[in-house]
Amino acid sequence: WVNDEKANAAQRYEIRLAYEGLYHEDLIKRLESELSGDFEKAVYRWILDPIDRYAVLAHVAIKKPETDYNVIVEISSTLSPEELLAVRRAYQLRYKHSLEEDLATHTTGDIRKLLVALVTTYRYDGGEINAKVAKSEADILHDAIKDKAFNHEEVIRILSTRSKTQLMATFNRYRDDHGISISKNLLDDGADDFQKALHVVIRCLNDPKKYFEKVLRQAIKRAGTDEDALTRVIVTRAERDLKDIKELYYKKNSVHLEHAVAKETSGDYKAFLVTLLGEQD
Repeated sequence: WVNDEKANAAQRYEIRLAYEGLYHEDLIKRLESELSGDFEKAVYRWILDPIDRYAVLAHVAIKKPETDYNVIVEISSTLSPEELLAVRRAYQLRYKHSLEEDLATHTTGDIRKLLVALVTTYRYDGGEINAKVAKSEADILHDAIKDKAFNHEEVIRILSTRSKTQLMATFNRYRDDHGISISKNLLDDGADDFQKALHVVIRCLNDPKKYFEKVLRQAIKRAGTDEDALTRVIVTRAERDLKDIKELYYKKNSVHLEHAVAKETSGDYKAFLVTLLGEQD
């Protein structure tokens, strides 16, 4: 397995063809019928094309008894505009509803407004920075947080439409002008679900590698490992930035990620995750 998205996609396709030739059935359908354990789920998510994988992850997150909005935020805030558009198409094809329709049905209030805006708005992807906009929008965000007007339409507009480069400038300006990072400021006095969702949006936009390192750390440290989060991050980041996330994890925890994962998992599931982690070296 090569640490490269296109090579991995081609290899996955070859595995599916080889399986079909040997057993005369589709590997994806076979895996879908046997998603009983963590190992099967991990292999299924790995074998999918990355765009299909995100569509499946979004659907699973939406259909949970309480929608897992963190997964929707991760997908909408870390993918490029073109990738997000492709995920929305794949979702529609697979589930015969649009991603935004399902989100609107399974969420309410401010969370719904935020998530639907994040998945439907085409975020500009250029590298230009407008310093005046960074200053004015840092002030808008600061005033909204100070007044506890977190659901202000301008807050959602800024976070869902501005390019990541422009938002970096805005977040930096916020810290310089107000002496605290926007993500810390948001959670200062405790936080409701909407504030927590905004916090995840900002972390994913600002530094996705640091965000995913924290997700892994929390998944491993909690009482009863969070296998869903563990699988999701390792499988989705394996072809992107898992090597960097592993380095961050080691710096933060003084233990290698593969050792921490091996300690908290077992059997085929453990072997599979450790193999994916080992390929980053």
